[in-house]
Amino acid sequence: MAEVRNEGQADDGWDKAAYPNLRAPLGERRSYAAPYESLTFTLITRGGRELTVTLAAQPVFDLNRSVPVSRRIRRRVRHQGGEQALLGLGRRTLESADLRRIDLQTLNNGLDLLQLGASDSGVVPAFWRTVASSGGRFALLCAELQHEAAPGTLLVEVMGGLEQAPPETIAEAIAHFETASLGVILHIAPDASAARRLSGARAQCLAIDFAGVEHETARDWRPASELIGAARLACPQVMLLNLRPDRGLAAQAAGATHAVFAGMAPITA
Repeated sequence: MAEVRNEGQADDGWDKAAYPNLRAPLGERRSYAAPYESLTFTLITRGGRELTVTLAAQPVFDLNRSVPVSRRIRRRVRHQGGEQALLGLGRRTLESADLRRIDLQTLNNGLDLLQLGASDSGVVPAFWRTVASSGGRFALLCAELQHEAAPGTLLVEVMGGLEQAPPETIAEAIAHFETASLGVILHIAPDASAARRLSGARAQCLAIDFAGVEHETARDWRPASELIGAARLACPQVMLLNLRPDRGLAAQAAGATHAVFAGMAPITA
């Protein structure tokens, strides 16, 4: 059973059809702050290893309006014994069936955490190896349909392995999730060529983790801005993760539409 550790607040829905006005004063700073909550559950792999999965519902900000409009489930998977023990497992130790179970448990617990209303939206992660298989897609779709507490819009953030998948294969897989109440976000490496390559996937949003992108100084910002611009040319919407709050307006001017900002601590009960 999942253990809820923190308490936060719900946010408004994310209108996927709205694209922001990119003209914003670069020198202006705005405040981005919103509480969020998290929960933790455990899972035993087919190989008998115990995994601890922590989910946190982080606010997603509309960069044009500088307000939280959705929430994104951030997922962290750890092996018993800490990060070093997890690294020692090796990537291929987790089988496709293990990844699917992690995704299904994430979806079920994540929807409980999001508590979507009719006009709300939320983002949940899923591994590409789950989404790429017809069985994995079917399991995710069935789990979403059976969850009574999800009347709003759900966006599936697909991550891991997209760099090796042909764009047409990605487009075919994500088409199954494109309905009135479902959508897909592609989580890509922070690389302009990766963004350009996925223009053929016809996704509605690309997500880029800025934790590994230098964007502190003005000198750093030029390549960061070019990365955002390349992603925006490839896709109607761009969501930046772990963006510095003082780069919100600059990111919007470069073409980003949404952001999850770094340094937001959860409210502790």
